[in-house]
Amino acid sequence: MRVYIPATFSMLASLQDNGLIHARNGWAFAATSALHDFFTSGDEEEIEAVAFDDAALASIRLLAIGDEERFPHRRVVISADVEATEDPEMGESVVKLAGPVELEQVAAIHVDIEEAEEATAKAIVVVDAADLGDEDAELAVGDAQDNYMAFYDPSELAFLVELL
Repeated sequence: MRVYIPATFSMLASLQDNGLIHARNGWAFAATSALHDFFTSGDEEEIEAVAFDDAALASIRLLAIGDEERFPHRRVVISADVEATEDPEMGESVVKLAGPVELEQVAAIHVDIEEAEEATAKAIVVVDAADLGDEDAELAVGDAQDNYMAFYDPSELAFLVELL
């Protein structure tokens, strides 16, 4: 199953160093059957985009914790092909991973570009307020989510970690 793992830049460095990524509490996102049932129209690519966006939003939440030092305002999503169990009670796109993900299972790495940092920084501050229905906060989070993330092949991980 293609899953989208919310991450931070320090998690990428750990993937480079250890060849493994440990998703926070083992959670990731995917185009699950519950997500397909929720969206009565749309092709597979559109439904996968919803799961990817959910992972990108979860990356904002990871950044809000504040333990990312090198790039505290850049979202990271790791796409991987692994086994996972759907958990619709947690959300339509939520899956539980069977364990850590090996570098060989990573299909792509997505990272915010420098120009997106300002919008992501604003979203980090208000993400909780957005959850509570604050319209201005929702708009700020939406602005961050509207930024496309740069795509990197897993073979570029060393370059990404060392030169970004």
